[in-house]
Amino acid sequence: MPGSRALRLAAVLLAILVTGGMTTSAFATTRSETQLATLNHQVLAAINAFRVEHHLVPLVESPRLARSAQQHSLEMGSDGYFAHPSASGSAFWKRIQHYFSSRNFSYWSVGENLLWSSPNVSATTALQMWVASPEHLRNLLTPGWRQIGISAVHVVDAPGVYHGLPVTIITTDFGVRR
Repeated sequence: MPGSRALRLAAVLLAILVTGGMTTSAFATTRSETQLATLNHQVLAAINAFRVEHHLVPLVESPRLARSAQQHSLEMGSDGYFAHPSASGSAFWKRIQHYFSSRNFSYWSVGENLLWSSPNVSATTALQMWVASPEHLRNLLTPGWRQIGISAVHVVDAPGVYHGLPVTIITTDFGVRR
């Protein structure tokens, strides 16, 4: 009986969870965030290939923009929200400006693309998602951008809008200053 076998397996698993409740409850509420450096590089390659196809200059990785993107990806994953403004409500450009200063430059501009997917996302799929959105596509095709920071983060049990699911969150911060 396949149905009763599945029922017995479910009962055994439930019993293990119940008896191990004291040891698993602390583990279940602990979030794990992992930086995805390989995905960051793959997203950069995909964005640059897309830009070159459209006769635009490839973007150069900026450690400062990457720190801004990382801070935002981690904050969204741990606080359970998904939006360009920071958890405090401040505009995205203010966060970016903290890392990628406008001081001593006559021209400064920034933009941002975000996405999340459960449980994972590839660089190709991320690019397809942004291309399908007019606002995100506009950022990808902005000729003036010269630098980019990328942060892909995987969160095992993301709270809030992610409903405890395992998610991958990507923030890309675009910038130019001269």
